[in-house]
Amino acid sequence: MRSPADADPVMSNSTRTPSTQRLENSTVVVVGAGSGIGRRLADDLTALGATVVRTARHPRDGDQRLDLGDEASIAELAATVGPVDHVVILAAAHANGPVADLELEAVRRAFDAKVLGPLLLAKHLEIRPGGSIVLFSGVAAHRPQPGLVVMATTNGAAEHLAQALAVELAPIRVNAVSPGIVDSGAWDRLGPEKDEFLASTAAANPARRVGTTQDLSEAVVSLLANPFITGTTLHVDGGGRLA
Repeated sequence: MRSPADADPVMSNSTRTPSTQRLENSTVVVVGAGSGIGRRLADDLTALGATVVRTARHPRDGDQRLDLGDEASIAELAATVGPVDHVVILAAAHANGPVADLELEAVRRAFDAKVLGPLLLAKHLEIRPGGSIVLFSGVAAHRPQPGLVVMATTNGAAEHLAQALAVELAPIRVNAVSPGIVDSGAWDRLGPEKDEFLASTAAANPARRVGTTQDLSEAVVSLLANPFITGTTLHVDGGGRLA
């Protein structure tokens, strides 16, 4: 079973292509760069020559503070960073469980992370001509399950938001990425059951494996670098939505 530690090294000069060279000297805001996919993406973009603004709700050294549920925080970030070329929003706030047990504040935080916060970032950030926004959806939007009503709904909303913003903000491009199950570190909470879970998921996927942070980073980089893709959801799920 591949894991993030087994993935290929972070992108370097030798892995640049004519397409990814467009990202050199660009400024990219990565929302949710503190761990997992976001961290890998931020590292890869830096290796490709981009200036990366890493944000987090609870920032570490060098990160910008950003609370997607607070418009003042979003406006402050926009004023601090100035014009940017690209924005990637990986934030998520889960509100899982049966509908009867859902708490309104948790549901609001989930919508802040996937829908309202990205909308306000689009409102406040100055994106240079030729720039783009990438939102994150997820396979739950296409394979809803009991207990995941909010996740399925917010992920689906993110995909529709990408389409609507692509029209509204044109020629700024807006796309979404919909990952499947990714061994990003998030599943470590399962403890000894993690390997069994990932193995069963891989067996059910048409790709016969789970995703890595590298898979997702490469997908995002491709959307940022290609100037003729907009209003699109890129499914990086190993075919999981079909299984």
